[in-house]
Amino acid sequence: MTFEELGSENGKTMMLLPGTCCDWQTNFANVVERLAEKYHLICVNYDGFDGSDDTFPDMITVTKKIENYILDHHNGRVDGAIGSSLGSSFVGQLIQRKIVHIDHGIFGSPDLDQSGKISAKLQSMLVVPLLTGFTKNEKKKQKTRETLKRIFEMNDEAVDRFMECFSKFNPKSIKNEYYSDLLTHLEEDINVEHTRAHFIYAKKMGEKYRKRYEKYFHDPDIREFDMQHEQWLFGGEKFAVPVLKAIDEFMEMPV
Repeated sequence: MTFEELGSENGKTMMLLPGTCCDWQTNFANVVERLAEKYHLICVNYDGFDGSDDTFPDMITVTKKIENYILDHHNGRVDGAIGSSLGSSFVGQLIQRKIVHIDHGIFGSPDLDQSGKISAKLQSMLVVPLLTGFTKNEKKKQKTRETLKRIFEMNDEAVDRFMECFSKFNPKSIKNEYYSDLLTHLEEDINVEHTRAHFIYAKKMGEKYRKRYEKYFHDPDIREFDMQHEQWLFGGEKFAVPVLKAIDEFMEMPV
């Protein structure tokens, strides 16, 4: 597991937590330079997604490693943490567990899916082969490329970078990550003093996700954007600019 710090030495601290089957270099490629101009970034790559031979264990084991890093290097506190998709599950756990403190937890249009063991196992058996299998067949690969370009409005560079993740990482790590995320549950109505939960709500995901945000967090700050899931990270400037503006506003709010 790796932690790389970069950006403004005097800016507020902000942790970047990537999503399923991603490293931070891929997940935040389009926005990291702009965030680094203002914030002191702590960029995280999980076990199994950090270039090592390690395998991703489970969400709680990795959460504890993140907590230990914050305790050892930042006195147990960061100003903000942005979770992309599955990375938001880590933000939720860090807030809920109260081992470290986060002033602003920023959730990047997560689905926050939770299930029991049988359902999680079945979903993993179905979904993980789909996530990894398309890269082995040129026809499927090309079809996926066109789908990503059409739905998320990705350019060729973003598509290539994103699709590479599903071939360069160990399928066992991908399975463990996906499976254990479904089993790592959040409490309802999480309310931690001096912490604010901010949600980047991608309207095209559907209203049920907004309801989840309201279920798991007390009085969440939900900002609505007319986009697909995490489109601000992969879909170009027209999506990234308004979300980055909202993030700056989140970080300036009193807690």
